Amino acid sequence: MKARLAGKVALITGGASGLGAAAARRFVEEGCRVTIADLNDGAGAALADALGENCAYVHADHTQRGDNEAAIAHAECAFGGLDILYNNAGAPFAGPVDSVDDATLARVMAANLIGPFRMAQAALPALRRRARDSVDGAVILFTASLQAIMARPNYTPYTAAKHGIIGLMRGLALELAPENIRVNAICPAATETPMLKAFLGGMAGDLDEAKARFRASIPLGRMPEPVDTANAALFLASAEARMITGVALPVDGGTTAG
Repeated sequence: MKARLAGKVALITGGASGLGAAAARRFVEEGCRVTIADLNDGAGAALADALGENCAYVHADHTQRGDNEAAIAHAECAFGGLDILYNNAGAPFAGPVDSVDDATLARVMAANLIGPFRMAQAALPALRRRARDSVDGAVILFTASLQAIMARPNYTPYTAAKHGIIGLMRGLALELAPENIRVNAICPAATETPMLKAFLGGMAGDLDEAKARFRASIPLGRMPEPVDTANAALFLASAEARMITGVALPVDGGTTAG
């Protein structure tokens, strides 16, 4: 059976840990050559080494245009092109809206909305080159959040930024469809990653209590794992999803079904 991303090249931001690392593993398993972009050089380089010759690491801050251009160039130089941009990097926030000063607001918006916008811009020339030559076209993915399609108290700036990601995704999906570039977003519920403590801090002071309360709110009765989001990204990046664009896909165990 042919690997689902055989011959494809991807760049995954925030790929050194958590959801990004899980996606890097799944993509490589399915035949993709992956460049991990991150600020955590130790973890990023270690993961690239572990995944072998089909994975490379580049230091990049996705809020900086120069870093984005360099990361795209690195992926093209290492693997000959770019078929998939997975805008996964972001930063958490939890706290009352009264606590949000200008510096915090700028940081949350930059990490979760402006950075992905700038990286998408930087990747377009490379993606267009591949889309012209490929029946499958090229792909842009975003890690949004369940907070991109609903809201909870005490996450307001993060929720606003992630709602912005859905608007960005939908606008790009329509704008780029004539160029054979599909654009989708994945909206995972809070997941067992290094950022989980920061996310659940808005629900309860004690992490175990917050986990229990959150788990009880999920109809399937369990929290998602990083591989669940990675599998959703794999599907959306593959030719199996060739007619899917402009979609915000929840990975939430049924939370948004009600």
